[in-house]
Amino acid sequence: MSTVLQGLRRAVVLLLLPLALLLLPTAAEALQWDAETLTVPADPSGTTVTFSETEIKSGRKIFNSSCGTCHAGGITKTNQNVGLDPETLALATPPRDNVEALVDYFKDPTSYDGEVSIADVHPSLRSADVFVKMRDLDDEDLRLIAGYILVAPKVQGPQWGGGKIYF
Repeated sequence: MSTVLQGLRRAVVLLLLPLALLLLPTAAEALQWDAETLTVPADPSGTTVTFSETEIKSGRKIFNSSCGTCHAGGITKTNQNVGLDPETLALATPPRDNVEALVDYFKDPTSYDGEVSIADVHPSLRSADVFVKMRDLDDEDLRLIAGYILVAPKVQGPQWGGGKIYF
């Protein structure tokens, strides 16, 4: 009789365990980002903006579909020396470490030193006739992408934009 009960218990556990795992939140779902994590510089003057988790998730989706081919994980596959990490963005000319500056870059990108337009080789709204993924993006989409780029290093740490040392 005890072997029958043990077998029944095992069967119940085996049936209920997958159901319990489906109902429990994943680590990513359980993570509740605080306002500090979701707050990033809005413009060069130091004004900040706080994104919602929903906005960051939308920004991540748009980033992955529009930018992720060349910038997966915040790296730049065509130039490993220029990543999307905060330090690198801050050293660009002009600095690209705020939402306004990134949106400006998405519209009309320039070289890292700010001297030359690179719209003919980098996807942008200016070159949307060549880079079709940019055609359907509006200012709000660009703002969400910028928010994701600026929040990602706070969540992912140094791996974001870390280049070859992490991939």
